[in-house]
Amino acid sequence: MAVLVEQLITSDILKPARYLGNERLAVHKPWDAATVRWVLTYPEVYEVGASNLGHIILYNILNVQPNQLCDRAYLPAPDLGAKLRNNQIPLFAVESKRALTEFDILGFSLSYELGATNILEMLDLAGIPLTWKERSSEGSSSQSPVTSHQYPLIFAGGQTATSNPEPYADFFDFIALGDGEELLPEIGLVIAEGKAAGLSREELLLDLAQIPGVYVPQFYEMGENGAVKPLRPDVPERIIRRVATPIPAYSIGLVPYVETVHDRLTIEIRRGCTRGCRFCQPGMLTRPARDVEPEKVVEAIEAGMRATGYNEFSLLSLSCSDYLSLPAVGMEIKNRLKNENISLSLPSQRVDRFDENIANILGGTRQGSLTFAPEAGTQRMRDIVNKGLTNEELLRGVKTAWEQGWDKIKLYFMIGLPGETDADVLGIAETVRWLQRECRGQGRRPISFNLTISNFTPKPHTPFQWHSVSTAEFARKQDLLRQEFRRIRNVKVNFTDIRLSAMEDFIGRGDRSLGKVLLRAWQLGAGMDSWYDSVETAFKAWGEAIAEAGLDWKYRQVENGEWNLFSLGNEEQEKLSPVTCHPFGVRQSLMGETPKTALAHLSPSSPLDLPLPWDHIDTGIDKKWLQEDLKRALEAAVVPDCSFEGCSHCGVCGTDFGHNIVIEPPAIPQFVGDFVPNTTKAQRLRVWFGKQGDMALVSHLDLMRLFDRVMRRAGLPVAFTGGFHPHPRIALASALSLGSTSSGEIVDFELTQPMDVEDFRTQLVSQLPSDIPIYRIEEIDLKAPAANQAMKAAEYLLTISTPGNVEADKWQDWIVAILDQDEILSEVMTKSGKQQSINLRDRLFEIDLVQVNTSPAESQAILRYLGSCRHDGVILRPEQILSILEIVAGAEFHLLHIHRNRLVLET
Repeated sequence: MAVLVEQLITSDILKPARYLGNERLAVHKPWDAATVRWVLTYPEVYEVGASNLGHIILYNILNVQPNQLCDRAYLPAPDLGAKLRNNQIPLFAVESKRALTEFDILGFSLSYELGATNILEMLDLAGIPLTWKERSSEGSSSQSPVTSHQYPLIFAGGQTATSNPEPYADFFDFIALGDGEELLPEIGLVIAEGKAAGLSREELLLDLAQIPGVYVPQFYEMGENGAVKPLRPDVPERIIRRVATPIPAYSIGLVPYVETVHDRLTIEIRRGCTRGCRFCQPGMLTRPARDVEPEKVVEAIEAGMRATGYNEFSLLSLSCSDYLSLPAVGMEIKNRLKNENISLSLPSQRVDRFDENIANILGGTRQGSLTFAPEAGTQRMRDIVNKGLTNEELLRGVKTAWEQGWDKIKLYFMIGLPGETDADVLGIAETVRWLQRECRGQGRRPISFNLTISNFTPKPHTPFQWHSVSTAEFARKQDLLRQEFRRIRNVKVNFTDIRLSAMEDFIGRGDRSLGKVLLRAWQLGAGMDSWYDSVETAFKAWGEAIAEAGLDWKYRQVENGEWNLFSLGNEEQEKLSPVTCHPFGVRQSLMGETPKTALAHLSPSSPLDLPLPWDHIDTGIDKKWLQEDLKRALEAAVVPDCSFEGCSHCGVCGTDFGHNIVIEPPAIPQFVGDFVPNTTKAQRLRVWFGKQGDMALVSHLDLMRLFDRVMRRAGLPVAFTGGFHPHPRIALASALSLGSTSSGEIVDFELTQPMDVEDFRTQLVSQLPSDIPIYRIEEIDLKAPAANQAMKAAEYLLTISTPGNVEADKWQDWIVAILDQDEILSEVMTKSGKQQSINLRDRLFEIDLVQVNTSPAESQAILRYLGSCRHDGVILRPEQILSILEIVAGAEFHLLHIHRNRLVLET
């Protein structure tokens, strides 16, 4: 049964269009026809989740499965969350508007360590018990048949869940490890069979545990030595990570009405990375590297841009520059879409591969930002982390970008890396100075840099998983750099919050004992922990939760850098019990040691050989290889990229995970030239349209963006403005307040070539939402004033209430009293912040009573008024009619609804 959301999704909450579920390309499948019903939930606000590529791909894949449907849910913003609780309404899926408890399976994307508190918040808002034990006992006995009345199965996927699921094991029925494109449909088939067979919850989970890539924590336990072992013989001892081939066509979907963090089409060109950067968890967890065929990338981009109407696309990979076909694919698309003002953006790139070919596909009319990640400030440190980047390559890449027109470049660095000295830290500033000196030229603006300097946090399944740095060291090194950068001009520096890094490290390498800490932190107010505004609250909550759990001593020793096993001799190490040596309790540190001293401590009895909380997760990389690569790091030995050079023998390649797939690049097409905006104005069409239903909750700015995308999808020949940032010549006459409906909106389109009005209407309507009806289209003289300049009045219908049983005659008396006045003054605030007195009566042309409904408690009336609405700001707003009524009647009034009937233009 659908949740009644009319009282929730209203204009008084921030960006209500987040929760409508009516996006372009959203899938609405019949509820009763589905055997298995999924909800994919992204535990972040809509703007983050709706633009996440993995979320979109899995949503599309599940919805093409027969007899299955997939809906979506996101973390509500605090205002909607409070409304849900106050009205005792459960969290719902955005498309079906059904409570999450009505679905069979609920999947969360856990993509960073601190995201779990958001998951607990969503489960609580949904009325779902937080732990698998509670869900098994509260009305959902593990021995009772699985029915639609029980709680859904709760699972997590994503990078963090794959790397170390143990801190979150209390909360999930199962964890999906690795790529989900093939794994999730297999899970759906097992659930369908289990429901048909009437399996109990436990029996169903046991069947799921047989699927490679599915980890069911309740069938495992943590031993005294920290190792996680099966509780029963019929589940695997180690759970394998799933690997799938990327399919670009599934990336096309979900065009939100609100602006998202990645408001563009994103197409994956390469999955996996074999560069072997020793700090990089994604690079280790996504091996082998798999190129997508260039033809499929081009086809997906072209089809995606036509289907979505976006004016920007992004090519996604952990290292886009390692996709050898990047210049050819980028140039082919740039040539094909040359006349549509389309731009390409790329994530952070390998600076050593940046050349004129890549600069050509990124440049053009709307040249985007450029980001490189040198990671470290000295060659020695880049060798230790196996960055594979020399100073010469760094300079060549930055200088190429500068010569191709980029005056501002983003650079990413890290501090706190193993073996790092103060000279390496200060080397970051020296590197920036050097790049600025080398990128100087007569008549050119000096190059400037935006720097992000993050605190290195060790990640599971990497060679640096045994390393740690105290927060005191991070603070000291940040201060060193702050002092140094004060003397450097044209540089903006951002530092990662040390507290966030500490919390990420504590959770990311923890074991099952952290479940109670996570739960308590959420109870104490942690949530949206990675957001800047939430850091203070989150850090306090986590600190209290750690102390209450009796783990304070462990956390504080990490924080203060008091644990450093590599400074101990072997005899002292032997005195430490296995539990004490466990990486959860002890963060081994390489700081303050020379490489030779640290190497001497990597003996067979070293803590490096102790079990880790994530050893039962088979990522394909051999643990011994990680230990050997740590030794190579301390010797500053570089391991080549095995996609292009010899095998590094990490253990991934084979039947379980496949092999590297590197596709030879095609020839780069000849560049046919940048987009030249067609500024020809051959025809102006004026369109009268409405804004009804859910579209009333789409803001004016979002509506403008919608019309831009509609014109692109319809292939209509819209003219562009000139200048550096050309825009389509689409002009809405007047902004309508959020939540208001209308049957009288006007928009002007200027076209580069004349069109038949009916043909234009047909193409336009085919791409518009049904809640934006088209009433009339007329051709207007090109020299006539635009609609937004010709406005003189607007007619509204207002639904207004007042307490008490007020008869229609009384309402009519108030209207007569208003019309009899010559002056009704009101104080307004000008844009400059000054108080100004205006005569509202001068702006009111007509007002009359349409309808009255009375009850003992209140009276509601519908009033029609015609008032000033001019482009110079002389406007009578609907809210000001309330002010007029209150002045005349001396009563309290409430504005319930606004409907704009029409806009009146000068003739």
